[in-house]
Amino acid sequence: MISTLNLLHYAAFRAVMLTGTVSGGAELLGRSQPAVSRLLDKLEYELGVSLFERRKGKVTPTPVANLLLDEIERAYVSLEALNSFASRLAKGEGGEISIAVMPALGITFIPRLLADFRKQWPRTKVTFSVRLSAKIEEWAASQQIDFGLAETPFRRSGFHSEIFSDAPYIAAVPRDHPLADRSHLQPVHLREGPLIYWTPFVSARHLLDQAFQSSSVKIDAAYETTFSASAYEMVKQGIGIAIIDPYTAIEQLDDNVKLIPFAPKIPFNVDLLRPEMRTANPAADALLELMAEKRDRLLAQLPL
Repeated sequence: MISTLNLLHYAAFRAVMLTGTVSGGAELLGRSQPAVSRLLDKLEYELGVSLFERRKGKVTPTPVANLLLDEIERAYVSLEALNSFASRLAKGEGGEISIAVMPALGITFIPRLLADFRKQWPRTKVTFSVRLSAKIEEWAASQQIDFGLAETPFRRSGFHSEIFSDAPYIAAVPRDHPLADRSHLQPVHLREGPLIYWTPFVSARHLLDQAFQSSSVKIDAAYETTFSASAYEMVKQGIGIAIIDPYTAIEQLDDNVKLIPFAPKIPFNVDLLRPEMRTANPAADALLELMAEKRDRLLAQLPL
């Protein structure tokens, strides 16, 4: 590895070669002429070659000096490229961010948002994974991502979490269904089905189970699925009624589906997970700002 002192030697040599004189090199570097002369002497001593012929206060480069200058110029081009890259990183204009998002927000919400992000941060690579909340929590705890969006609750540590959204789940009903004209739906109405329900692996399933039990309503689901997007598509095909997250409801909005508020309100609790040991990333912060803006616009479209 070249020491800082050696870098000064080469900088002095390059300055003299570019200006043609020791005094010119000293002026270029902002150093005294004797100091530059000492740097040249030291460089020649370390390399074991003569770089200049000195006659009557003038220096004439030797053939070795010209060869060395070619190598130094190539090195300076690389250094300038490195400095430029570092500057882009400091401004958040380069580099890479890694995020993991649960399916309800990862299938449509984030992909559509990345189109806007790309316009503002065209040189930033985004690694975007769609995973279930448990895996996102695991990755955040092990510092593998810049941030994640996952449904609560969490069991691990190693990350900070804050509420990203707690808007309620909403009923999606086929437009020609007998319940489509209602202003609100309650558990008792879902007896009319057919009901498209969550599998036991989804947090919303347990919340809905509690709502039905509290209302003394027994539900016999005709279909079960893992993703809101799948449930919504089934509603769109007229198969049945589903209780889905608000993001999928608005992003997938279709004339064949009526969105109706469901009571009791069951919050779709999504937290932002940020690993504790992950270094700050301006590009990730910018993406989060866009996400918050889009969230607010989208949720404003929900029926009350």
